[in-house]
Amino acid sequence: MIEKIENLFFLILTKLLFKSARLIRFPVYLRGGQYMDLGNQLTLGRYCRFDVLGNHKSKKLIFGRNVCIGDHVRISCVEKIEVGNDVLIGSRVLIIDNSHGNYAGENQDSPLVPPNHRGVHSSPILIGDNVWIGEGVVIQKGVTIGSGSIIAANTVITKNVPSNCIVAGLPGKVIKEYNFEKRVWI
Repeated sequence: MIEKIENLFFLILTKLLFKSARLIRFPVYLRGGQYMDLGNQLTLGRYCRFDVLGNHKSKKLIFGRNVCIGDHVRISCVEKIEVGNDVLIGSRVLIIDNSHGNYAGENQDSPLVPPNHRGVHSSPILIGDNVWIGEGVVIQKGVTIGSGSIIAANTVITKNVPSNCIVAGLPGKVIKEYNFEKRVWI
């Protein structure tokens, strides 16, 4: 009974504060909200934190329609993060398009420099339509997750994910692909 009353309260608060959302379970923390497009019919769990860092001229964190996000999800955006339509994101997920320092290629940062004094490096993240991101997943900067893919719980995504596949592990690797002729995951 208490849960029903609580959900009704959240539904009323959602319609007052976020008219295009389906349901926002408070509390939530939105920093840089003017640079966010929360899409249509967003469902958001408790204790989510979304940060768009810096000053921009356009939206940088963009959600499609019917996105459903679990509790304790953290999204940190400097450059751009786009989430497609009909995406399901489990709880305790981290999606971050930036990092303090450069640790590959040329001009790498020294461990003698404190992390807060290292430059912030960013690269966009694109998540396609009909993607399911499991509990505890980490998605790092500069990756694209193809439409129809499933990211298994506790996977760390460091590279692009093709469409219509299942990825698991640390780092994430393709473990199955959908065969449209046979209509099965192989």
